[in-house]
Amino acid sequence: MSHASALLMAGSMIGCLSDPLSATTVAIENPYGKSRQAVDQKQEPQPESPPRRRGTKTLGGRQFWGDRFYCHGWKIQQNVITGHHRLIDDKDFRFASGTFDVCRAKLKDIQRARKLKPMAGTVVVLVHGLVRSSKSFRALSRQLQQAGLQVIPFDYPSTRIKVDESAEFLHSTLMSMPQVDRVHFVVHSMGGLVVRRYGEKYGAESIGRVVMLGVPNSGARMADILRGNPLFKAVLGPAGQELMSDADGLAARLSTPKFEFAVIAGGRGNAQGFNPLIPGDDDGTVSVRSTRLPGARDFAVVPKIHSFLMNDSRVMQMTIEFLNTGRLRRDQPRQPIKSPEPAESDGD
Repeated sequence: MSHASALLMAGSMIGCLSDPLSATTVAIENPYGKSRQAVDQKQEPQPESPPRRRGTKTLGGRQFWGDRFYCHGWKIQQNVITGHHRLIDDKDFRFASGTFDVCRAKLKDIQRARKLKPMAGTVVVLVHGLVRSSKSFRALSRQLQQAGLQVIPFDYPSTRIKVDESAEFLHSTLMSMPQVDRVHFVVHSMGGLVVRRYGEKYGAESIGRVVMLGVPNSGARMADILRGNPLFKAVLGPAGQELMSDADGLAARLSTPKFEFAVIAGGRGNAQGFNPLIPGDDDGTVSVRSTRLPGARDFAVVPKIHSFLMNDSRVMQMTIEFLNTGRLRRDQPRQPIKSPEPAESDGD
């Protein structure tokens, strides 16, 4: 297989004034750090509001940064190469960098100035797949929020670390919100393995419901095909090597989840699927058979390719329905996956 073909296949698997006025004129700080002249001393002082300085725009760099702390769109992230931290807002503007303590202190100032209360109650955490970021859930996130759900977009450096380390980043983020008492998840592709490993390693007591979108629960045939290719290893990193469908793959070693979950797969509804290299129906990257995980409360297949499952309107509707009611379709009976199926996945 040529390197160009391998790249295409790998790609398929794949953001004040505190003093009163005391002079005729005085410099007042505006939200962007510039100055203007206040007019007359006799003018009544206006109520003061906290300064809102604009941070420094970043390029995201999400394959090198993982979330460690979350509060209402603000994130403290750690760089897996250098180990240092940064504080960014939901528009990827950086407001602090250095140690975790430096970033945490700055965030505390922001929380006080903007009167941000701690995250609490029930949340829905979005966990992306390999080579992706939380931005891939943008459309689904809007729909979940419009349905009244509190959404947390989780980011982790999927191509730089193993799944076990990604689960540790997730654990750190959830531990930063002690007043959150119930956590639902919507996961795509390898993100499902991250959450399964999280539940296995740290316990599933606080996990509510989980919707799995195109998760290779029995491994991925494409990973089997490309496992020895140096380009595949370079692009997808150590986690890509864990997606094998044999006994050496992570999926074969994960236990059955102890939380309530549903599976939504992509497929054409026939024996061919979207990808001729994958036997049976598939979404172009993961076979329908590999997504099926015994213990699922409900199951569905939609005619959508892997990378865009979360953007499908039917998937959005089913996701919200399951999080609210424990079933994917209100007007149809559930399709639970009850009995164990053969361990081999996409290939044999």
